[in-house]
Amino acid sequence: MTYDLYIGDYAYSSWSLRGWLLFDKFGIGRNTTLVDFSDKSVAEQLTKIAPARTVPAVKTPEGAVLSDSLAIAEELATRYPDAGLWPSDPGARATARNLAAEMHSGFFTLRNDCPMNLRLSYADCSPSEDLLKDVQRLEMIWEHARANYGADGPWLCGTYSVADVFYAPVAARIAGYNLPVGEVAQTYVGTHLADPAFRRWRAMGMAHGATLPWYAKDYPTRPWPGPKPLAAKALHDGTPENANCPYSGKPSTHLIELNGRIFGFCNAFCRDKTAADPEAWPAFMALQ
Repeated sequence: MTYDLYIGDYAYSSWSLRGWLLFDKFGIGRNTTLVDFSDKSVAEQLTKIAPARTVPAVKTPEGAVLSDSLAIAEELATRYPDAGLWPSDPGARATARNLAAEMHSGFFTLRNDCPMNLRLSYADCSPSEDLLKDVQRLEMIWEHARANYGADGPWLCGTYSVADVFYAPVAARIAGYNLPVGEVAQTYVGTHLADPAFRRWRAMGMAHGATLPWYAKDYPTRPWPGPKPLAAKALHDGTPENANCPYSGKPSTHLIELNGRIFGFCNAFCRDKTAADPEAWPAFMALQ
């Protein structure tokens, strides 16, 4: 079965990150279409899958349209019961569902004051009292989940679930705005930042799309707090070690240099997303 997934800008669209993770983390195939945030309105770009008017949106193989992230998650969990979207333990599953629902319907100050921007991290955003209340609530529910159901892994209920999908952009906000959190929350944020799927999404955000000034804030910046990428750079000339792109298998036409070695890709996006964070891409690292 083939799903059509519509997403927005990698660097800025927090809900699109959730939609993409629902497919990527649980191994569900999809065709992906990007909606341009710098072009005409999102709704106008989604007219062929009306009534969807926001991203992410999904068209199922039989033609149903899903335009709500929680609905997408629940429908995929129903169709793929063995994929592990929700925990199998009843208590952990109930907790994960509650966590996802609270994120879906709350934390408005965090969303408004700290729009996701994966291209920058700020040293100090001078958080308001209401923003700090949102952060304190996050810490409370995260610590509850980790203490009661987190024994089997680093995620909220142990193994990765829809709950973690929904809080991935929250982790990006805490990292991006350097919000004050305790040890449990900071460790959980770090788990997201180091997750290969999250790193791939951020690498694509660094490689694709315009810098949108309306997402910028007038705060001092700092280096991104996640794992430091390997130092790769694009090249205009050279002979690659690999004749074919590690992703598409097409002939190598675009180059990067890493540790004195030259590797090739089939287009500029494949090249640039790899150069942004080489270790995020298993197919490329297999060439090492």
